[in-house]
Amino acid sequence: MNQPWMDAIAGLRDSAEPYVLVTVIGVHGSTPRESGCKMLVTADASLDTIGGGHLEYAAIEHARQLLLAGKDCQALEYFPLGPRLGQCCGGRASLLFECFAARGPQVLLFGAGHVGRALVPLLAGLPVRLEWVDSRAAQFPTQVPAGVRTRLLDEPEDVVNEARPGSYFLIMTHNHPLDYAIAEAVLKRGDAGFLGMIGSRTKAQRFRMRLEQRGYTAQDIARMHCPIGLAEVPGKRPLEVAISIAAQVIARYHQDAPARQSREGVDWAALCSESAKS
Repeated sequence: MNQPWMDAIAGLRDSAEPYVLVTVIGVHGSTPRESGCKMLVTADASLDTIGGGHLEYAAIEHARQLLLAGKDCQALEYFPLGPRLGQCCGGRASLLFECFAARGPQVLLFGAGHVGRALVPLLAGLPVRLEWVDSRAAQFPTQVPAGVRTRLLDEPEDVVNEARPGSYFLIMTHNHPLDYAIAEAVLKRGDAGFLGMIGSRTKAQRFRMRLEQRGYTAQDIARMHCPIGLAEVPGKRPLEVAISIAAQVIARYHQDAPARQSREGVDWAALCSESAKS
């Protein structure tokens, strides 16, 4: 029978969200749950249980510390169920933490117009965490691809400051002043992984001149890609433009991807030894 954590993992993988799988590897004496119990922990939720109480609280806190580190790892931790954890079971539990870090950048797409609606299904199939922002509820389709978070905001530029460092910002709203406000907010942060804006070369030049007048350096302004999309992918139809933008995003995240590293793991002998105690 499927457990809640099993069903959730597929969705988390599709949306490239990081998570930690916590498994009770070994128990000794009286404990809340038996070996083999599992729990899934994300940045803001947990699924299933390893027994509740302070043990589970401590496990969730440790899992979220691993998530903050932002890399794949495995860790074996020992928890005596005594006064330190506020549990009177008197036994001890060994927990295996398997952290699966985020698989791609956070992408914030501003605008649910024709190009935005064509672009979202393409990005939804990539290893990115996609947020789709607009101030017009009617512009969002009734069916949104799995893993895409829609944000209905009166002031879409406000979400810029909530984004993680290294996020990608794709600007294609229905309003030029709003495009400019979002672009300037991104440049002011100074830590974007990518900033792209839809528009003509005339629009791009006008925005660049305005940014210069506001004191931004040529190096700052050069971080803004406008017109967005790869020139090698021509066409003006919404889908053609969307494909060129998706191709640019793919090229960028492959460029930004760190060298592949071996997965950090637990000591096998220690794991086998602890399992034998259960």
